[in-house]
Amino acid sequence: MTSAGRFAPSPSGELHVGNLRTAVLAWLFAKSTARTFLLRVEDLDRSRSGAEAEQLRDLEAIGVRWAAAVVRQTERTALYDDAIARLTAEGRTYECFCTRREIQEAPSAPHAPQGAYPGTCRRLSHGEREIRRASRPASIRLRSDVAEWAVEDQLNGKFVGMVDDFVLRRNDGVTAYNLAVVVDDAEQGIDQVVRGDDLLPSTPRQAYLATLLGAPVPEYAHVPLVVNHDGVRLAKRDGAVTLGELAAVGIPAERVRNLILESLGLPAGPLEDALPFFDPERLPREPWVWKTPTD
Repeated sequence: MTSAGRFAPSPSGELHVGNLRTAVLAWLFAKSTARTFLLRVEDLDRSRSGAEAEQLRDLEAIGVRWAAAVVRQTERTALYDDAIARLTAEGRTYECFCTRREIQEAPSAPHAPQGAYPGTCRRLSHGEREIRRASRPASIRLRSDVAEWAVEDQLNGKFVGMVDDFVLRRNDGVTAYNLAVVVDDAEQGIDQVVRGDDLLPSTPRQAYLATLLGAPVPEYAHVPLVVNHDGVRLAKRDGAVTLGELAAVGIPAERVRNLILESLGLPAGPLEDALPFFDPERLPREPWVWKTPTD
C-alpha cells in the first residue's frame, strides 16, 4: 500500500495564509520522508460553490503539488456506510436522539469537559428507541470502551485525550468528520498526518477508532497555527490574508510562499529548493504572528 501524507482542506472558502502554511508543512513532511503527497477535499459539510477550484489554484500558485487525482469525501459515502455497518455488527454503535442543547445541559461525568456526551441514549430499551424515532431522527454514536486514549505526536510528544461516545453519523445522514477522516486515511494509505494543532484534541478519538476498524494509526505532527496580533487564530477578518487579497495589494504568490518558508527557518524560493534544509526538529513551536507586508 502507498505510504503517503496529505493535505485535506474543507472547501468553505479561499485558503488563508495559515492554511497555506500548513499545506507547505504537510508537503515538506511527506517529501522529506519519501512519501507520496495527496490532496483530499473534505466536502461533507462545508462547501461553497467554486471554493475547491480556488483552493487548488492557490496551492499550485505557491508550489504545492500532489501525486494523484483529488479525492472528495462526497464521493465516498459507501466506504463510510460500510465502516459503520461493521461497527454496528460488532455491537459498537447505538442510536442517539439527543439535541445539542440537551447534551450541553446534561450532567457530565466527573472530570469530563463541557459538551462531552454523557451517555444519555446508551442504554435505551428497544421500546424507548421506538418512541423517540417517531419524533426525531437518530444520529449514530460509537459505543466506546475507553474514556481516554494516548497518541504520540512528532512535535508535541505524548498526548492523552478524552474519548467519549462520539457521533459517527449525524441525524441528517451526513457522516461525521471523526469517522470519515479515519476511513479516508486508511483507504488512501495515509500513514502521516500533518495538520494544525487545534485538531490535536480530537486525535485520540480518531486513533482509537482506527484501532477498532483494524486500520493502522498514522504518524501525527500537529503544527502551530498562524495567528493575528492578538494571538487569535488567523481569519478573514484580519485583512489581506488570502492570495487573492494579497495580490490585490501588490503581494504576489511567490512572496507569500517565501514569507511562509522564512517563518519556518527555511530559505526562500521554490519548495523543492527548501526541502534539503527541512528538519522537523528545528521547526518553530510557537504560533506565527501574521503581519501583512506593507511594501
